[in-house]
Amino acid sequence: MVIQAAPGGPIEQFIAKINHANQAKGEVASQDSIKNFSSDNQSQYRGSNGIDPEIIAKIEKLYGFDLPLWERFWLMIKKFVVFDFGVSFYQDKKVIELIWEKLPVSISIGLWSTLLVYLISIPLGIKKAIYNGSKFDVISTTLVIIGYAVPSFLFAVFLMIIFAGGNFLHIFPLRGLVSANFDELNWWRKIFDYIWHMTLPIISMVVGGFASLTFFCKNSFLEEINKQYVLTAYAKGLSQKQVIYGHVFRNAMMIVIAGFPAAIVGILFTGSMLIEIIFSLDGLGLMGYEAAISRDYPVMFGTLYFFTFIGLITTIISDFIYKLIDPRLNFEFKK
Repeated sequence: MVIQAAPGGPIEQFIAKINHANQAKGEVASQDSIKNFSSDNQSQYRGSNGIDPEIIAKIEKLYGFDLPLWERFWLMIKKFVVFDFGVSFYQDKKVIELIWEKLPVSISIGLWSTLLVYLISIPLGIKKAIYNGSKFDVISTTLVIIGYAVPSFLFAVFLMIIFAGGNFLHIFPLRGLVSANFDELNWWRKIFDYIWHMTLPIISMVVGGFASLTFFCKNSFLEEINKQYVLTAYAKGLSQKQVIYGHVFRNAMMIVIAGFPAAIVGILFTGSMLIEIIFSLDGLGLMGYEAAISRDYPVMFGTLYFFTFIGLITTIISDFIYKLIDPRLNFEFKK
């Protein structure tokens, strides 16, 4: 309701295009900003002067605005249940087709970035907890904070200048997910070409992405290390490796895994928009942004639903990871 109440909706934009076309032909058209249509569907658009009301009514019916807001919402929910996201207002394609086209880019950036962030953050956080207050801890903290302070898009521009044909080296490609002759390559050259194109975008995402998780992991382990059962394990003669990975790990990782769904959704979609723009990668983040600007409601709501669905799936995966880390957990229902 809030989104559809925003000014500059698809009908207003359509009328503005008609007026612009009329002006180009020398006809007189209003230059005033366009009002939202009223809730009772008695639309009066400033800027629609000279346009037949029947045409406006047809446009409203075309976009589905001839129905009350609550009815449009109910129809949308019923379609979403069967994954029918509708058709884009401007691209004449089904939203599910657009999502499917953009998905490889977002998965390429998000999946590998999330994987690398976790592979770096967890071991680094554990080591910082073990050597808390040491020279290693201080130096690594400084480097992590510097990486976190630099915006990912700014670091992306820096990498492009250094390694993508700027003023220095031309090692990596400047744009695109794969090369133009990708279909002509054999399988191992395709893998290399894909990695070659993904290197700079992924590095840009990872550099500033693992700081919070590293400190989160470190603090979680520090909290567990100081508990009584750890001292008891050491008293029994267990080595540091046995104590950390046999006892502390499963307890400390519970809270880290709890943030996995939010992390993967954030990195997979919302965090990659500027990276997609800089490296000319046409993914879901860029598509969602363009849909919001153009008020392409089917694409906006469809991508929102899809993001939420992915978040649900990752939450379920997190629950199973809980079970793998701590077998004491039991998902069975008990009365």
